[in-house]
Amino acid sequence: MGQGHGWQGTVLKLMGAKDFVLTVTGAEDVTPEYRRLHFTDGGLLTAYAVHPTMWVRLWFDNAGKPHQRAYTLVDPDPEAGTFSLEFALHEGCASDWARAAKAGDTIEATVQGTGFQHPRPEPSHVFAIADPASLPALNSLLDALGPAPATIWFEGELDGLPCRADTSRHEIRQVPRPGLVDAVRAALPAQLTATPNPYVWIACDTVTTRTLASYVRKELSVPKERMHALGYWRAT
Repeated sequence: MGQGHGWQGTVLKLMGAKDFVLTVTGAEDVTPEYRRLHFTDGGLLTAYAVHPTMWVRLWFDNAGKPHQRAYTLVDPDPEAGTFSLEFALHEGCASDWARAAKAGDTIEATVQGTGFQHPRPEPSHVFAIADPASLPALNSLLDALGPAPATIWFEGELDGLPCRADTSRHEIRQVPRPGLVDAVRAALPAQLTATPNPYVWIACDTVTTRTLASYVRKELSVPKERMHALGYWRAT
């Protein structure tokens, strides 16, 4: 495995990445634009300890060229060797594959670069900025950080999507695209100063993530150990 992954696969191999074959066992159309696939893990959960927001790279064929996209594990079960992945559907080879996937189909996955640093001290308030592509990671984060209250800026509509936020302690602000950066800039500064141990988590498209991460670090002076930022997709 990995030989058909092009230069990206070669670089990942040199960095110690491991490859696995996942097998689809079922599928659910959560909404017309959001699909959940269930998999057996091909030994992945035995080789790697499960952690919050854990993700894998899936390899797709894009007109004969390898194309990889990262997806967060949903409900991983190491004993059963199973997990699910959720796909926000749009145009592209990854979404095309997910739409057509059925039980028995296989896909190659690479594990490299995934990790989670639990913030210490525990967050007194979590500020999360997400969108449909990062919703599985957001759900995993909220589970991991337990009782901490959270303010969530979500780009787009949550209608019908499997968001696990607890409305008794998680405030969700749905923001139309574009407008996310302005919404965060308008509200976050005052909220940060109102809590002793904030934690900021940003997971949107690459450009938005970079813009907000720079703003939070440089203008709001949030130390790097109190924030996490990762671009989940590239706008075209």
